[in-house]
Amino acid sequence: MTWVSFLGNLRRIILKSLLAIFLYLLAFFIKREPKMVLFASYNGKSVGDSPGAIFEALRKHPAYSEYQLVWALKKPHPVAGAAQVVKFNSLAYYKALTRAKYWVFNAKMAPYYHKAKDQIYLQTWHGTPLKRLGHDIEDTGKHYRAYLTHGQMVKSYDQDSRHWDWLIAPSSFAAEKFETAFQFPREKMIQVAYPRTEVLTKVTPEKMKQVKTTYKLPLDKKVILYAPTWRDDTYGLDGYHIKLQVDFSRWKTVLCQDYVVLFKPHYLISNQVKIDERLRDFVFSMPATSDIHEAYLMADVLVTDYSSVFFDYAILNRPIYFYMYDLDVYGTALRGFYLDVQDDLPSSPFQTEDELLFAIRDKSFDQERLRVFNQRFNPWAQGNSSQKIIEKIMQ
Repeated sequence: MTWVSFLGNLRRIILKSLLAIFLYLLAFFIKREPKMVLFASYNGKSVGDSPGAIFEALRKHPAYSEYQLVWALKKPHPVAGAAQVVKFNSLAYYKALTRAKYWVFNAKMAPYYHKAKDQIYLQTWHGTPLKRLGHDIEDTGKHYRAYLTHGQMVKSYDQDSRHWDWLIAPSSFAAEKFETAFQFPREKMIQVAYPRTEVLTKVTPEKMKQVKTTYKLPLDKKVILYAPTWRDDTYGLDGYHIKLQVDFSRWKTVLCQDYVVLFKPHYLISNQVKIDERLRDFVFSMPATSDIHEAYLMADVLVTDYSSVFFDYAILNRPIYFYMYDLDVYGTALRGFYLDVQDDLPSSPFQTEDELLFAIRDKSFDQERLRVFNQRFNPWAQGNSSQKIIEKIMQ
């Protein structure tokens, strides 16, 4: 370690320590608001996912009409139904963090946060895990996310999970894995489908047409949602970077005029991906921070790799294909899996583009295999999760 990096680390440690002391004192002097709920989705990047679904359920329920619903956003903008919007990691945010009786978050929060004993922290998390998490990731001696050792990575999970009062687990499988990955007791898990999936149980042709029109997708073509995940070894100072390993020109040739592609990067991806201008009528892009559940509604087919998006998308009973060009490396050198990717997924993965494209073109997909998958991983998708969660944490 150089002197520059040592001093940089020391500076960060001092600043975080001072902030932790500040938040502790703030919690001591500021009174809690018993009817205030603070929401943050992906650390302020959106108003969607499960926190967004719970927010909508609260604001529409007459029993909670007097509650203050506050959103924390990195780029603040008005949110319908919100009593207040604060800038994530600002002084106003820290005040809201201290005042709110309830926290509803879906990702790890900063280790210097102070939660008082009379506050309730609901961690919704953001997906059923295919890739190993937390304590379940094997210590290979390599750095995790480019700069954390295995011990530091595990500690970062522990520092947050010790504050959780409740954690959502959308299946018995997820509950089992969360128990070991987060070292979190199962009796403190709320076992219901993710609230964000409620919209997938109430799909209508009219809704699909409405969303397609909003995103200016052609109504006379089938939509392939391509939603790859990030790689642990592609981390930079500004977040994860992605380099597309697909040839969309080849996709257009094989799939002819029947399809268009909707490309949705993972929310952690920080770099902009440029699509060839000549493919503007074939490849449509969504921002990384946009709500992927709208993409689900538009998509007739999902193509992904190791992202957990397929667990939610499966509820729609539409074809799912896996393009895992780097399966040998990813499964051993990076994270490792909880599932057997050959047998446990809704379909077996492809490692070449042509195999993938021919399967889509020929509509080669086993619906019975998908039905069995849903029985195991989406057993509680009935569209009433938000209400059950609200009753649980607020009574």
